[in-house]
Amino acid sequence: MSVFLGYVFLGLSLAAPIGPVNAAQLDRGIKNGFLHAWLVGLGATVADALYMLLVFVGIVKFIEVPIIQTFLWIFGFFVLVYTGIESVSGAGRISVDSTRNKSESHIKSFFYGFFMSLFNPLTILFWLGIFGSILAKTVTTYGTSQVILYSAAIFIGITVWDLTMATFASTLRKYLTNRFLTVVSIVSGFSLIGFGVYFGIQALLILVS
Repeated sequence: MSVFLGYVFLGLSLAAPIGPVNAAQLDRGIKNGFLHAWLVGLGATVADALYMLLVFVGIVKFIEVPIIQTFLWIFGFFVLVYTGIESVSGAGRISVDSTRNKSESHIKSFFYGFFMSLFNPLTILFWLGIFGSILAKTVTTYGTSQVILYSAAIFIGITVWDLTMATFASTLRKYLTNRFLTVVSIVSGFSLIGFGVYFGIQALLILVS
């Protein structure tokens, strides 16, 4: 049980650091409510599951190729910077009434989180790097049957955090004012741009090394 709880904590540790997905959850949750924020997190979790599957089939070596890593960093840079600029530039054009009356597609929120996580190099490096090592150790120590159980524990941790973030964002929504909504959009946008710039720097470092 202690090992199982340790893997649940590992899932929490993966999801908890403030990153692009958390910023997106806050933004969507405040503007559109709990379900949209949770769907962003669910989309990101599905992307995590996809990478876990890739670890199982041994794709790690492919991702270790420098040109592939560079492509992932650059792609992440463009996705995050574009999303961030869109959030900042549109901050002054939204209001509390428009967000409360706005009917945005649930599918759009899901795929927003999915693609943001899918092309996040930090997510990729975790699952194919850190988790790959953990997986190898777990198989050696506990056997294949235990790997499935502990992998499920990781996703329990991720899900708990996603529900917490969605609840937090939807709670903040009750206290919305136009000014607060604008500030959230701007902060969220600059946060995404900041992560995007970091990804771009990492790509540049690989290219010059």
